[in-house]
Amino acid sequence: MMDFSKISTGEETEVRLTGRLEFTDHDRLRDIVELLDHPGTRRFIVALSELEFIDSAGLGMLLILQEEAEQRNVKMIVRGARGDVKRSIDLARLDEIITIEP
Repeated sequence: MMDFSKISTGEETEVRLTGRLEFTDHDRLRDIVELLDHPGTRRFIVALSELEFIDSAGLGMLLILQEEAEQRNVKMIVRGARGDVKRSIDLARLDEIITIEP
């Protein structure tokens, strides 16, 4: 099960995902998408350093978030993926669509 916390500072909103991002978490995606509407948000950071696992549905959710951010003219950055999560993101070549930072 995935959980998340949010930190907003001026034009930047950071969402820290923890646990496992899987198909069963698709309902939580709506809650994260709503954070894109935080007043003044220009950069949306998705921090994955505490995420332990991501499946193909979870990768799809990142793509949906990217699409939602683009519609709002918000720059989305995925940051801090490591281990199996980083390998999954690399294998899916998400860096061709989403800005990925170490």
